[in-house]
Amino acid sequence: MQSSSKISDEHDFYRAVIHTLNRSQIPLLLGGGHALKRYTGLARDIKDLDLFVQHNQLKNAFAALAVEGYRTELCFPHWLGKVCRGEQVVEVIFSSGNGICRVDDDWFKHAVTDVVFEIPVKLCPLEEMIWCKAFVMERERYDGADVAHILRACGGRVDWRRLLDRFDAHWRVLLSCIILFGYIYPSDHSLIPEWLISDLLVRLQKEKAYPPSRNRVCRGTLLSRVQYRDDVERWGYGDARQLPNGAMTPQEAAQWTAAADVQPK
Repeated sequence: MQSSSKISDEHDFYRAVIHTLNRSQIPLLLGGGHALKRYTGLARDIKDLDLFVQHNQLKNAFAALAVEGYRTELCFPHWLGKVCRGEQVVEVIFSSGNGICRVDDDWFKHAVTDVVFEIPVKLCPLEEMIWCKAFVMERERYDGADVAHILRACGGRVDWRRLLDRFDAHWRVLLSCIILFGYIYPSDHSLIPEWLISDLLVRLQKEKAYPPSRNRVCRGTLLSRVQYRDDVERWGYGDARQLPNGAMTPQEAAQWTAAADVQPK
């Protein structure tokens, strides 16, 4: 457990970062554990702050923070930077680890107004939180429970058609979340609209009638940067994260994958 003084000091840092970006007119959204708690009521030990910005604002954001004496770092050029004060960290996010969930205008158009740390903020929209978390299926981190909790608490407020559009060609991932939700919460399955289930199941049935794809690609790398390494490094599958299948360069994918080797097992 963190001491109350340490928590207060962290919150002061978070406020200062948000105020700095607001003064510099950098549009930002609050996500991560703080947004999850606001949406679902889940209480957990939150060790940092997740702020979301568009990629074209990152340079300006870092410049404004550097003027205030904070250390900034572009950890992964395809999705993540950090601003630090000692051991305190704010993550500055502009996409997702797999390169799919890039922050764009719609994040801000559909953001939710709230007050966090006694500051008016915009929260990442429900649809984008579900979209991002649905792809996190690492051995050491699985966000499927977060998705289920969001659906249970906020299913009546989700814009399902917009969510379906977000998943686009990755609709099978959304279908997997919906199937598991009905399994986890059998008393709440009606929160998922029938038209969406029917739409996805029809897609699944139609897909089975198509001949197998000649594009021998492994999409598992979009779900876990580690657990499908043999597939792409030894067994001849293409890495779905990389161009032209995905949004990442080979160098970006290699850097993101290699970083897992230094993470605690």
